[in-house]
Amino acid sequence: MYRTLAVLLLCALAIALPASARDVPGGLTAQLDAQLQTNRERYGIAGQSVLVAHNGQVLYQGASGDRDPTSHALATLDSIFAAQSMAKLLTSTLVMQLVDQGKVDLDAPASRYVPDLPAAWQTIPVRDFLNHSSGIGEYYDRVDNRWISKGYSGVAPDLAAALKVAAAAPMQFATGSRVQYTQANYLVLTALLEAHYRKPFPAIARERILQPLKMASTSWGVASVPAQLAAVPYIGKDGQLQTANEDPWPDYGWGHADLQTTVGDMNRFLQALATGKLLRTATLETLWQPQKLTGGGRNFFSTGWDTTRSDGYTQVGHDGGTRVRARLAYKGTLANGYWVFVYLTNGSARNVWSSTLVESTMAVVAPEEFPHAVLSERLIAYALDDDAGGAQAIRSWLRDDNRVTGSELERAINASGYAIRESLGASKALKVFALNAELYPDSANAWDSLAECHAALGEREAADRLYAKAKALAKPSP
Repeated sequence: MYRTLAVLLLCALAIALPASARDVPGGLTAQLDAQLQTNRERYGIAGQSVLVAHNGQVLYQGASGDRDPTSHALATLDSIFAAQSMAKLLTSTLVMQLVDQGKVDLDAPASRYVPDLPAAWQTIPVRDFLNHSSGIGEYYDRVDNRWISKGYSGVAPDLAAALKVAAAAPMQFATGSRVQYTQANYLVLTALLEAHYRKPFPAIARERILQPLKMASTSWGVASVPAQLAAVPYIGKDGQLQTANEDPWPDYGWGHADLQTTVGDMNRFLQALATGKLLRTATLETLWQPQKLTGGGRNFFSTGWDTTRSDGYTQVGHDGGTRVRARLAYKGTLANGYWVFVYLTNGSARNVWSSTLVESTMAVVAPEEFPHAVLSERLIAYALDDDAGGAQAIRSWLRDDNRVTGSELERAINASGYAIRESLGASKALKVFALNAELYPDSANAWDSLAECHAALGEREAADRLYAKAKALAKPSP
């Protein structure tokens, strides 16, 4: 009888446990804790908060480091991070809701929905504003480390004035022909939403996203965050952390910047999208298809979400000032299953790319599903390894165990080389570019990237020789 009661009690406990505590692969928490510590040491991350979920189940939540290194206040899962441009995901979602309801046509000119849109922009479709392919200019410049709108001592005083500043700048390119990330695009979308709902943007976002999803820790502007929860933003300079001292964005810019949030809130948001709580998933999957550019190729933004297709997955999301990133990955359709990755930091000494951090967690949690992420992590380890045997070890692994092959492998190694160069320096990246040239001796691109890395190191003679080799390989055969 006692054994029966014990079994029943264990069953009851299993039912009572939240999904995040059940069926989590053994050792995963320890592995991801170790990866976060590795990332801190590699890149000099101040503080970080990370969440990984699969099909609605939270597999991991962890935080480490300092939300404020000056006071040594520790980062926690409740710490609120400056997510900056991840604000665009809320704006995009609000527009997608109107598309889902048949109230906005992405291929119609935005002037249909936005009163008094500048004359030069009258024919630009809504889609091109969402995807940064409109060609419009910016509404501010960076002057003496401050944002200044032309004709003003700071940024323009209101939305209408900001749009006029952007409209006064010449078009950067023909609409739909290429991509240029421009904050002014999202001012147009903010104006569209405010014209439709006849309310300020923050009120719209609160009513339609934040309040229904109970995203109580999400807001705009540093002033909105309690001091005891704020993760103070830092940047890297000469390999050292220093306070970012970033100017606050005007409130009319909150549709594109100054978002403040936690890993838990961003998880709620992405889970709601993946399960059709904010708009129909069929609509979402259609809107996350790549836009074809008239100049050739495809846009890497899909209705405002930066989008990659790798390992059979569609991966959508956005960064925020490069310090933070949210990513949703699904294979085919959302009904087939999906992953959520949220990686928030308040800066690093080496200004590491947020995509590199997200991929480090992908490599740990599902190496069979995300071999490109595994490759990235292996190459980073190789770049940092001073052991003479490291070169043979990476070659053996690439030959026997790596699942990225052929021309895709060449591109992936090259991309990792640039990520390593950006965060760890050209001297570390040189090993990776040299490896790629060795593996693909007939690739002009591999030799060109190697030459560029030598040039970054000031090794002009070697760079010129390698540039010449790349140029010769690029010539078509007679």
